[in-house]
Amino acid sequence: MANIKDIAKMANVSITTVSRVLNNHPYVSQKKREAVWQAMKESNYQKNLNAVHLSTGKTHLIGVVLPFSNHPYFGLLLEGIAEEAVKNNYKLVLFQTNYEETREIEALDMLKHKQIDALIVCSRICSWSTINDYAGYGPIVFCEDTQEQPFSATFVDHYKSFQTALHYLADKGHKKIGYCIGRNSGANSTNRALAYKDFLTKRKLPFHPEYIFEQCLHLEDGENVVSKITNMKEPPTALLVTSDQVAAGIAASSLANKISIPQEIAIIGFDNQPISKVMGITTMEIPLVEIGRNLFSQSVQSHISYKEMDVTLIERSTV
Repeated sequence: MANIKDIAKMANVSITTVSRVLNNHPYVSQKKREAVWQAMKESNYQKNLNAVHLSTGKTHLIGVVLPFSNHPYFGLLLEGIAEEAVKNNYKLVLFQTNYEETREIEALDMLKHKQIDALIVCSRICSWSTINDYAGYGPIVFCEDTQEQPFSATFVDHYKSFQTALHYLADKGHKKIGYCIGRNSGANSTNRALAYKDFLTKRKLPFHPEYIFEQCLHLEDGENVVSKITNMKEPPTALLVTSDQVAAGIAASSLANKISIPQEIAIIGFDNQPISKVMGITTMEIPLVEIGRNLFSQSVQSHISYKEMDVTLIERSTV
């Protein structure tokens, strides 16, 4: 394979001139430029992108860490990130972690070794002490509140949005309210648990640990929730569900088991995904695509910034 030295010899010009032509430098005569192009064509020369990246210090690659690639929540985030990446001539490198710490560290190591220009973490598993070790290697952007950390973030206030939904259900007359979450760890889950505890305290309602359903991530998990509820002596009359997919599964399974909605069980989902519109599910709308767009913009900025996005209650027929 021909290199720059070979091209220079074929075109009868200096190596510097070839380099200038490759980098569109203006101070090269048209005659020499055409000679270099002809030599490149005859030798089928291919530009060494690794060398270009070394010379510019940029790969135009942005890493995106997400636990699952087949979940609509992360799909919508990725849609927003990808839209902005295309507009700005960047490519994405996806890291599916399945919430395994070693996989997240692989992404951080790629940033450390300059294989990507920045990293967007859609949902974190590593501790802040681990991530802080990588702070000096390039921008790391998070989809959670990082105002106590040296990283940019676009986020929603999960404590506030959970409180809004819980009080809405209470105002509708519900006193036995449960909730479904994807995992019991992570900052967002911690804030939701605190919101639930504070809500019960303020409303002077008893705590029922059996009303909290964990590992609810997919449509079929809704069926498991309904199965547990039907076997309870005193089941909850309302559920706050952190995923519209799971909420849809609960709604479908409830109907199959002749449990009327919202008379016997009221449901509020999260995200306002298309399935919630089709099934008429009341939900807390999180502007995921817009969050994704802003996450990308922050990843190519040189300064740290924070942006909180509003969550809106969308009233439909399940409450």
